[in-house]
Amino acid sequence: MKKIRIAAAGDNCMDVYDKENKAFPGGNPVNVAVYVARLGGASAYIGPVGTDAYGKQMMDAIQGKGVDVSRMKILEGTTAVTHVEIVDGDRVLGDYEEGVMADFKLDEEDIDFLSSYDMVVSGLWGMIENDLPVLKEKGATVAFDFATRPDDPVSVKAIPYVDYGFFADDDKDEEELKKMLIDLHTKGPKVIVVTRGEKGSMAYDGEKFYYGGIVPCEVVDTMGAGDSFIAGFLYAICAGKGIQEAMADGAANSSVTIAYSGAW
Repeated sequence: MKKIRIAAAGDNCMDVYDKENKAFPGGNPVNVAVYVARLGGASAYIGPVGTDAYGKQMMDAIQGKGVDVSRMKILEGTTAVTHVEIVDGDRVLGDYEEGVMADFKLDEEDIDFLSSYDMVVSGLWGMIENDLPVLKEKGATVAFDFATRPDDPVSVKAIPYVDYGFFADDDKDEEELKKMLIDLHTKGPKVIVVTRGEKGSMAYDGEKFYYGGIVPCEVVDTMGAGDSFIAGFLYAICAGKGIQEAMADGAANSSVTIAYSGAW
């Protein structure tokens, strides 16, 4: 059976838990790449690290998880950092230091490399929204995480070129989310999915709404929960499964991640 191949491009950052004096590698696209490898797929990640100690730690950690890092960039400067605090099992994000992410760009070879995969994944802070039209021209299937900001200017620029769109919202009620899903679907994606924390997930494909639950487990750290869902969902889609099954696989993958500290 042919291995499922998913490539991710964009941001990475060290999640620094200052109170615990710990640091874990993470970042939306890189998390997805690691979780795809955990599921048994062939994954690759393109993104920049700095020339500091965190840069080497990040690259070694990603490669150590079985992800292809052959297109990663080492740029002069510091690796991106997000300061994190755990409050009642939930992560609370503090200051973000962008570092070399500010200078990240895909080149033509990167785009050709990404287009050779079954799926290309990025997100709101990935810095590749301007490259999405070219990726689509080359036949790439694109997944994009709008985080909690589907109305952000970056999200608005990206969405016409997105096949599978994701965002997170555990505050709005079901009817409000239905309206959002319908509206976002009209802007381009084949499928749009909202993750709702303990309330599960909802998806819309232009014809019907789908509802997904959660897999109950002991929560240690919610860091990476949404990215795990995305990886499980996309892996299932690439394997030929339907939306309902993909949502269940996403929830199952998420339950693995939140049972330990750090994204991975």
